Parts: sequence; structure tokens; C-alpha cells
Amino acid sequence: MRMRPTLSWTPPEDLAPATTDLEPVAEALGSGGVLVLSGAGLSTESGIPDYRGEGGSLSRHTPMTYQEFTASAGARRRYWARSHLGWRTFGRARPNAGHRAVAAFGRHGLLSGVITQNVDGLHQAAGSTDVVELHGGLDRVVCLSCGAVGPRRELARRLEEANEGFAPVAAAINPDGDADLTDEQVGDFHVVPCAVCGGILKPDVVFFGEAVPPQGVEHCRRLVREAASLLVLGSSLTVMSGLRFVRQAERAGQPVLIVNRDPTRGDRHAVTRIALPLGAALTSVADRLGVPVAVPEPDPPPGPAPVTP
Repeated sequence: MRMRPTLSWTPPEDLAPATTDLEPVAEALGSGGVLVLSGAGLSTESGIPDYRGEGGSLSRHTPMTYQEFTASAGARRRYWARSHLGWRTFGRARPNAGHRAVAAFGRHGLLSGVITQNVDGLHQAAGSTDVVELHGGLDRVVCLSCGAVGPRRELARRLEEANEGFAPVAAAINPDGDADLTDEQVGDFHVVPCAVCGGILKPDVVFFGEAVPPQGVEHCRRLVREAASLLVLGSSLTVMSGLRFVRQAERAGQPVLIVNRDPTRGDRHAVTRIALPLGAALTSVADRLGVPVAVPEPDPPPGPAPVTP
């Protein structure tokens, strides 16, 4: 099953207007059994831009496709140069109030699970458990030849050794951890092979145009079947990988609630869309329900960027 490389979606004029009333979300969570489906919009308050919102990365950046990555050594050089630089900044991101609220709802038994389209690991860093990473995670790499999976921190170390002094200034960092670099900045960046077999290494994430693992899709379908309701947080639902679960929930008569500042491709399948900033909205719901949200840890002291998120 392949994720459609859909980069844009135009809202029809007949979509119902959004609201700012959080009561339906509070009621659903108060009843329990809520399945969360999160997207890039949940991580914007952590400094990671989204794809399609105002100022989203797709206005200036076309994500690498699986077909381009596998077909071209030059494309892989550009990708790994940009991703290696982006990884340094990506590793500084910390969970925001939205991630912490989701983790708090989970600790208090209000959720049946969390599915995320994000690859940043921030749900887990906030304390959420049993998170399904629908599109994989940037903290791992996989060999396309032998299938070996290894930690990104080890690849980062090898790339540092192979590209001593590589430190261009990126124009921006994108939701997939990719930094905006020119071809001149990429230069002759050296890509390292799999340490096991010498094959091509790829981040353990689903690229645009790549197949979403069918076992992961079926796992998510089971989570939807078992949930009382589906709460979508910060996803435009433009790609079918997330929209399919919204449609499934609607067909089964399970309420779909969406919190997203902009219209989504799933709005017509939802009972409501709330247009509010996610961190403040979810914290407000937690307060209504008497669910304490963990206080964030102090920022680490200034110094070199970590190599792991």
C-alpha cells in the first residue's frame, strides 16, 4: 500500500466552519477510549515547522520521494547532507504543551492509543507509551540491501568523521529533519554505506511515494476499531495514510474530532473541527478534566547540539 505523494489540497467551499468550543473534546476524553492521531501541526510549538499551514515547508521545499532517493546517487548525497545538518538542530527540539497533555491523558487512562504521522519522537520524549509511528522515526536508519536497522546517532558519528568541517548555515529546517541547503552548500558531501554489507542506508521513515508498511496500517485499523472516538491533532489529513483512519471511524459510527487551525481533508467526516493553538487547547482540556500536565524540564545549558533527539 503506497502513500500518495499528495503535496496540496484545496478545501471545498461547502465545509462547515470551525469552532473554538473545546467541550466536545473534553466530553470525549472524559468518557475515555480516545485514539489520538497526530500530525506535524502538533510539533510546531516545539520549533519544527509543519508542511502545509501558514509558513509551512511545502511553500519552499519539495520533500524527497522514495523513487528519487533510490534511483540517484546525487539525490542521496543531497538528502544526507541536508538531513545530517538538520539532525543537529532536530535533536534540540523538546516536547511542547500539546505533547505533554497527550502524555497526561494517557497516564490517566483516557486514551486507547496514539498514532503519529510525525517522525520526531516527541510523543515518546513527553512520556507517551505504545506510540505507533505510522511513518517511522528519524532516530533509526535501515539498509535497503540487507535490512539491518541501526541507531541514527551511530550514523551521525560516521558522517561527522567522513565530512570533517561540514557546517553550512541552513535557511530552514523542515518537518522531516531536512535542512534547506543549496547545491553549492552540499558540495561533495560524502555518504557512508551500511557498515554490515556496504548497501544504501535510508532513514527508517516513509518517504513520499513509499509504501506504508501494511502491518503498521493493519495495526492502526485495529486501534481504530477498538476506540470509542478518534481525536486528530495537528494533521491536515492531506495524505491517505492518515485520512483512511478518519474515514474508517466515520463508517463505524465513531465520533471524529479534529483540532487544527486550518481546514483539513477530513473535516467533512468529523463531528467538529476546533481551530485553536494545540498547546493551549489541550492544556485547557486537561485543566477542565483535572488532569495534571507535567512541568517541562529546564532547557539544557548552551553547548554543542546533541546527536540524538
